[in-house]
Amino acid sequence: MASLSGLASALESYRGRDRLIRTLGYCCQLVGGVLVEKCPASSELGTRLLAVSTQLSHCRTILRLFDDLAMFVYTKQYGLGAEEEDAFVRWTSVLGNLADQLYYPCEHVAWAADANILHVDSFRWWTLSTTFWALSLLLGVARSLWVMLRLRQRLRSPAVAFTSQLPRGKQRAVSAQLQLEALTVLSNLADLANAVHWLPRGVLWAGRFPPWLVGLLGTVSSLLSLYQAAQADAATP
Repeated sequence: MASLSGLASALESYRGRDRLIRTLGYCCQLVGGVLVEKCPASSELGTRLLAVSTQLSHCRTILRLFDDLAMFVYTKQYGLGAEEEDAFVRWTSVLGNLADQLYYPCEHVAWAADANILHVDSFRWWTLSTTFWALSLLLGVARSLWVMLRLRQRLRSPAVAFTSQLPRGKQRAVSAQLQLEALTVLSNLADLANAVHWLPRGVLWAGRFPPWLVGLLGTVSSLLSLYQAAQADAATP
Protein backbone atom coordinates (compact mmCIF):
# COMPACT_ATOMS: atom_id res chain seq x y z
CA MET A 1 0.00 0.00 0.00
CA ALA A 2 2.87 2.34 0.81
CA SER A 3 4.34 1.88 -2.68
CA LEU A 4 0.96 2.54 -4.28
CA SER A 5 0.56 5.65 -2.16
CA GLY A 6 4.01 6.85 -3.23
CA LEU A 7 3.21 6.20 -6.89
CA ALA A 8 -0.07 8.09 -6.62
CA SER A 9 1.70 10.99 -4.93
CA ALA A 10 4.31 11.09 -7.71
CA LEU A 11 1.61 11.10 -10.39
CA GLU A 12 -0.03 14.12 -8.78
CA SER A 13 2.95 16.33 -9.63
CA TYR A 14 3.98 17.34 -13.14
CA ARG A 15 7.64 16.38 -12.64
CA GLY A 16 6.77 13.04 -11.09
CA ARG A 17 4.33 12.23 -13.90
CA ASP A 18 6.88 13.22 -16.53
CA ARG A 19 9.56 11.00 -14.98
CA LEU A 20 7.21 8.01 -14.95
CA ILE A 21 6.01 8.60 -18.52
CA ARG A 22 9.61 8.94 -19.66
CA THR A 23 10.65 5.72 -17.92
CA LEU A 24 7.69 3.78 -19.30
CA GLY A 25 8.28 5.12 -22.81
CA TYR A 26 11.94 4.14 -22.89
CA CYS A 27 11.20 0.74 -21.33
CA CYS A 28 8.68 0.09 -24.10
CA GLN A 29 11.27 1.12 -26.69
CA LEU A 30 13.88 -1.15 -25.12
CA VAL A 31 11.65 -4.22 -24.95
CA GLY A 32 9.98 -3.49 -28.29
CA GLY A 33 13.32 -2.98 -30.03
CA VAL A 34 14.70 -6.25 -28.64
CA LEU A 35 11.59 -8.18 -29.71
CA VAL A 36 11.62 -6.75 -33.24
CA GLU A 37 15.34 -7.30 -33.77
CA LYS A 38 16.00 -10.53 -31.83
CA CYS A 39 12.65 -12.34 -31.66
CA PRO A 40 10.89 -12.52 -35.07
CA ALA A 41 8.05 -14.55 -33.54
CA SER A 42 7.24 -11.64 -31.22
CA SER A 43 7.86 -8.84 -33.73
CA GLU A 44 4.18 -7.81 -33.76
CA LEU A 45 4.23 -7.24 -29.99
CA GLY A 46 7.52 -5.42 -30.37
CA THR A 47 6.05 -3.13 -33.03
CA ARG A 48 3.12 -2.32 -30.76
CA LEU A 49 5.44 -1.50 -27.87
CA LEU A 50 7.47 0.79 -30.13
CA ALA A 51 4.20 2.52 -31.12
CA VAL A 52 3.35 3.01 -27.43
CA SER A 53 6.82 4.47 -26.88
CA THR A 54 6.31 6.93 -29.75
CA GLN A 55 2.95 8.07 -28.38
CA LEU A 56 4.35 8.57 -24.88
CA SER A 57 7.15 10.66 -26.38
CA HIS A 58 4.55 12.78 -28.21
CA CYS A 59 2.69 13.17 -24.92
CA ARG A 60 5.78 14.57 -23.23
CA THR A 61 6.44 16.90 -26.15
CA ILE A 62 2.96 18.39 -25.87
CA LEU A 63 3.23 18.75 -22.09
CA ARG A 64 6.50 20.65 -22.57
CA LEU A 65 4.58 23.34 -24.47
CA PHE A 66 3.85 24.81 -21.04
CA ASP A 67 7.38 24.63 -19.60
CA ASP A 68 8.76 27.91 -21.00
CA LEU A 69 7.45 30.16 -18.23
CA ALA A 70 8.71 27.93 -15.42
CA MET A 71 12.12 27.73 -17.09
CA PHE A 72 12.18 31.50 -17.58
CA VAL A 73 11.38 32.13 -13.91
CA TYR A 74 14.14 29.73 -12.83
CA THR A 75 16.65 31.28 -15.25
CA LYS A 76 15.75 34.79 -14.05
CA GLN A 77 16.06 33.81 -10.39
CA TYR A 78 19.47 32.22 -10.95
CA GLY A 79 20.60 35.16 -13.08
CA LEU A 80 24.38 35.23 -13.40
CA GLY A 81 24.80 32.98 -10.38
CA ALA A 82 26.07 35.69 -8.06
CA GLU A 83 25.57 33.40 -5.05
CA GLU A 84 27.85 30.71 -6.49
CA GLU A 85 31.35 30.82 -5.00
CA ASP A 86 32.94 28.82 -7.85
CA ALA A 87 33.26 30.68 -11.16
CA PHE A 88 33.29 27.48 -13.26
CA VAL A 89 30.10 26.20 -11.64
CA ARG A 90 28.50 29.62 -12.07
CA TRP A 91 29.18 29.99 -15.79
CA THR A 92 28.42 26.38 -16.74
CA SER A 93 25.11 26.78 -14.91
CA VAL A 94 24.36 30.10 -16.62
CA LEU A 95 25.14 28.68 -20.07
CA GLY A 96 23.17 25.52 -19.26
CA ASN A 97 20.14 27.58 -18.27
CA LEU A 98 20.42 29.56 -21.51
CA ALA A 99 20.60 26.35 -23.58
CA ASP A 100 17.54 24.97 -21.75
CA GLN A 101 15.65 28.23 -22.27
CA LEU A 102 16.33 28.18 -26.03
CA TYR A 103 15.53 24.47 -26.31
CA TYR A 104 11.84 24.86 -25.56
CA PRO A 105 10.77 27.36 -28.27
CA CYS A 106 12.79 25.44 -30.88
CA GLU A 107 10.99 22.23 -29.95
CA HIS A 108 7.62 24.00 -30.00
CA VAL A 109 8.24 25.27 -33.55
CA ALA A 110 9.32 21.77 -34.66
CA TRP A 111 6.18 20.25 -33.12
CA ALA A 112 3.95 22.88 -34.74
CA ALA A 113 5.60 22.21 -38.11
CA ASP A 114 4.98 18.46 -37.79
CA ALA A 115 1.35 19.20 -36.88
CA ASN A 116 1.02 21.46 -39.99
CA ILE A 117 0.33 24.47 -37.79
CA LEU A 118 3.42 26.26 -39.09
CA HIS A 119 4.77 25.91 -42.62
CA VAL A 120 8.47 25.61 -41.85
CA ASP A 121 11.05 22.85 -42.12
CA SER A 122 10.56 20.82 -38.92
CA PHE A 123 13.83 18.93 -39.41
CA ARG A 124 15.90 22.08 -38.95
CA TRP A 125 14.03 23.02 -35.78
CA TRP A 126 14.28 19.49 -34.36
CA THR A 127 18.02 19.60 -35.06
CA LEU A 128 18.33 22.97 -33.35
CA SER A 129 16.38 21.86 -30.27
CA THR A 130 18.41 18.64 -30.01
CA THR A 131 21.63 20.66 -30.31
CA PHE A 132 20.60 22.88 -27.39
CA TRP A 133 19.66 19.77 -25.37
CA ALA A 134 23.03 18.16 -26.11
CA LEU A 135 24.83 21.38 -25.15
CA SER A 136 22.93 21.56 -21.87
CA LEU A 137 23.80 17.93 -21.09
CA LEU A 138 27.47 18.49 -21.94
CA LEU A 139 27.61 21.53 -19.66
CA GLY A 140 25.90 19.53 -16.93
CA VAL A 141 28.52 16.77 -17.21
CA ALA A 142 31.35 19.31 -17.06
CA ARG A 143 29.80 21.02 -14.03
CA SER A 144 29.28 17.75 -12.11
CA LEU A 145 32.79 16.48 -12.87
CA TRP A 146 34.25 19.79 -11.65
CA VAL A 147 32.18 19.67 -8.45
CA MET A 148 33.33 16.07 -7.84
CA LEU A 149 36.96 17.11 -8.35
CA ARG A 150 36.64 20.00 -5.90
CA LEU A 151 34.95 17.80 -3.30
CA ARG A 152 37.72 15.19 -3.55
CA GLN A 153 40.37 17.92 -3.29
CA ARG A 154 38.61 19.21 -0.21
CA LEU A 155 38.69 15.79 1.43
CA ARG A 156 42.39 15.38 0.64
CA SER A 157 43.46 18.90 1.57
CA PRO A 158 46.28 19.35 4.15
CA ALA A 159 43.87 21.10 6.51
CA VAL A 160 41.62 18.04 6.61
CA ALA A 161 44.61 15.72 7.01
CA PHE A 162 45.94 17.87 9.88
CA THR A 163 42.67 17.64 11.77
CA SER A 164 42.56 13.88 11.18
CA GLN A 165 39.15 13.85 9.49
CA LEU A 166 35.97 15.76 8.88
CA PRO A 167 33.12 15.37 11.38
CA ARG A 168 31.05 12.30 10.60
CA GLY A 169 28.00 14.33 9.64
CA LYS A 170 30.08 16.43 7.25
CA GLN A 171 31.60 13.29 5.75
CA ARG A 172 28.16 11.85 5.08
CA ALA A 173 27.06 15.09 3.44
CA VAL A 174 30.12 15.19 1.16
CA SER A 175 29.73 11.50 0.28
CA ALA A 176 26.07 12.03 -0.53
CA GLN A 177 26.90 14.98 -2.78
CA LEU A 178 29.62 12.98 -4.53
CA GLN A 179 27.15 10.18 -5.18
CA LEU A 180 24.55 12.65 -6.46
CA GLU A 181 27.03 14.25 -8.87
CA ALA A 182 28.25 10.83 -10.08
CA LEU A 183 24.69 9.72 -10.83
CA THR A 184 24.05 13.02 -12.61
CA VAL A 185 27.11 12.43 -14.82
CA LEU A 186 25.94 8.90 -15.73
CA SER A 187 22.40 10.10 -16.44
CA ASN A 188 23.56 13.03 -18.57
CA LEU A 189 26.03 10.88 -20.52
CA ALA A 190 23.30 8.36 -21.34
CA ASP A 191 21.02 11.16 -22.56
CA LEU A 192 23.91 12.81 -24.42
CA ALA A 193 24.56 9.60 -26.35
CA ASN A 194 20.92 9.60 -27.48
CA ALA A 195 20.99 13.33 -28.25
CA VAL A 196 23.93 12.83 -30.63
CA HIS A 197 22.11 9.87 -32.20
CA TRP A 198 19.20 12.19 -33.07
CA LEU A 199 21.41 14.79 -34.75
CA PRO A 200 21.79 14.76 -38.57
CA ARG A 201 23.77 11.84 -39.99
CA GLY A 202 27.48 12.51 -40.27
CA VAL A 203 27.75 13.96 -36.75
CA LEU A 204 29.71 11.39 -34.73
CA TRP A 205 27.41 8.32 -34.29
CA ALA A 206 24.20 10.12 -35.33
CA GLY A 207 21.53 7.75 -36.65
CA ARG A 208 23.50 4.60 -35.87
CA PHE A 209 21.74 3.37 -32.72
CA PRO A 210 19.12 0.62 -33.04
CA PRO A 211 15.82 1.30 -31.21
CA TRP A 212 16.68 -1.07 -28.35
CA LEU A 213 19.93 0.79 -27.58
CA VAL A 214 18.13 4.14 -27.54
CA GLY A 215 15.62 2.55 -25.17
CA LEU A 216 18.36 1.11 -22.97
CA LEU A 217 20.20 4.43 -22.60
CA GLY A 218 16.94 6.28 -21.96
CA THR A 219 15.84 3.68 -19.41
CA VAL A 220 19.14 3.94 -17.53
CA SER A 221 18.88 7.73 -17.45
CA SER A 222 15.23 7.62 -16.39
CA LEU A 223 15.81 5.12 -13.58
CA LEU A 224 18.71 7.20 -12.27
CA SER A 225 16.45 10.26 -12.33
CA LEU A 226 13.74 8.37 -10.40
CA TYR A 227 16.30 7.22 -7.84
CA GLN A 228 17.65 10.74 -7.36
CA ALA A 229 14.13 12.10 -6.96
CA ALA A 230 13.35 9.41 -4.36
CA GLN A 231 16.55 10.23 -2.47
CA ALA A 232 15.71 13.93 -2.50
CA ASP A 233 12.21 13.22 -1.19
CA ALA A 234 13.61 11.00 1.56
CA ALA A 235 16.04 13.74 2.61
CA THR A 236 13.24 16.31 2.82
CA PRO A 237 11.99 16.67 6.43
